[in-house]
Amino acid sequence: MPDWTYQPLRGAAAAVLGLRRSQRTALRMLATIGSRPAGARLIARGFGHRHPPERLAGEVAGVPVAVRLGITVPPSLARDTVRAVSPLGAGVVEVAPVSAADIQTVREAADGRAIPVVARTCDPEVEAALKPHVDGFTGDDDPRVVHVSDPSVTAAATVLDEPGTVVLIRPGVLVAAGPGWFARVVEAATPTAPAPVLRDVGRDPRRWPAWWWALLVGLGMTGAGLGAAAITLGPVLLWYDRDYLGMTLHELHAANHHLVHFLQHDRITMAGTMVAIGALYTGLAVGGIRRGWPWAREVYLLSGAIGFPTLFYFLATGFVEPLHTATALVLFPMFVAGVRRAPQGPRWRLVAEGPEPERRRALVGQLLMILTGAGLFVGGAVISVVGLTDVFVPTDLTFLGTDAHTLEAVNPRLVPFLAHDRAGFGGALMSAAVAIVLLSAWGWRRGEAWVFWTLAAAGAAGFLPAVVVHGTIHYTDLIHLAPVYFGIILTGTALFLARPYLCAKASATAASSPS
Repeated sequence: MPDWTYQPLRGAAAAVLGLRRSQRTALRMLATIGSRPAGARLIARGFGHRHPPERLAGEVAGVPVAVRLGITVPPSLARDTVRAVSPLGAGVVEVAPVSAADIQTVREAADGRAIPVVARTCDPEVEAALKPHVDGFTGDDDPRVVHVSDPSVTAAATVLDEPGTVVLIRPGVLVAAGPGWFARVVEAATPTAPAPVLRDVGRDPRRWPAWWWALLVGLGMTGAGLGAAAITLGPVLLWYDRDYLGMTLHELHAANHHLVHFLQHDRITMAGTMVAIGALYTGLAVGGIRRGWPWAREVYLLSGAIGFPTLFYFLATGFVEPLHTATALVLFPMFVAGVRRAPQGPRWRLVAEGPEPERRRALVGQLLMILTGAGLFVGGAVISVVGLTDVFVPTDLTFLGTDAHTLEAVNPRLVPFLAHDRAGFGGALMSAAVAIVLLSAWGWRRGEAWVFWTLAAAGAAGFLPAVVVHGTIHYTDLIHLAPVYFGIILTGTALFLARPYLCAKASATAASSPS
């Protein structure tokens, strides 16, 4: 489990299961998932962890390790620990102290390991018995092995700066700080360069960096959303809409007095979602990809991989909107360029650790934000399915005062026309939701104010137009709007709790505190 579930829920888990049992359950859960190759990859990728820089590689007791960072545990915890901590970013597990009674336990723990295991024992017979089963042995007097009981990320990163030094934490550090501790230390110990600025982009598009292309896509999505809103608040129907329907705006209004308002409410909500996507992509480009965060490119890629294919919803609705298609055709090559260009190296600047209560509150906010994004994704999927099948939900028909058959009798193309807007909105909402979930899961770090403002801008662009347009047209059914109100409450609470953490100011001391 990541820090954003571990810290907010650990108190409740301890109350239900007991403190020690809840801790062992969490460890065993990670061990069960991490012991399988697919599960280990899921943890490593799902937590946003990446390969540590080469300068953090080294050796312990003559054993090569990918990162000079690990954990020391008693034999009773060895088996679960060996299977759990490798996907979390640890490079070695030390089992200590090991006596003759622990030989079989250590053998079983080291069997099938995916991480180097070393043992510490004072008994030559125990060492001889374990030599075929573990990677090496450590001693009490090795000055290059530093055992740490302080959960300070800064302190551990400072020790790692010494070449050849290995940091081994005691279990209490992981219990107090959470499973994300290893990744936080690796980020703090990673050397970085200054982030590029606008004048570094140049005028030759062939040499434009990935972040610049991603920024253009974000600005393009924002402009397209504002344009869609302007059309909806102005003529509502463009020439190709009228040609497809064979009806004017006045004829639509005459067919059903609520129909034009219903069309506007769908399109304004869609426009707000497009602006929200634009805000998310702009933030990811400038704050994430430009500064070398590897996960930012993945957020951008996965969101776009869901959003762009929704253009093909026309295969089900039968209505091809030229402006929508043209926008997608212009933005998609830019999107591909933003994904294909080689990502920057580490160019972030981390902010010093702050009060632990501040981080704990921010983790609650992180959990709420992820839940909000997950809810939006489910809502978008439902809206897409409804748009591609029944088109209307019961509250829609109540507002319209009619049914789908009556509308089809007025004009057989009317329902497919409305279905296009409804399904497209669902696809855009899923695209935005993926970006919200992954940005919240991977980008929650102290001092990353761009994450706060990106999510705040996306939330405002997505929720406020939906509330305003529903109130304006008097479509105020509580059941219909309950998800919107709930989303506003969750988003507002999440950002309120996380603001001091995300918007903390940088100090002269370079440090780290990622979630």
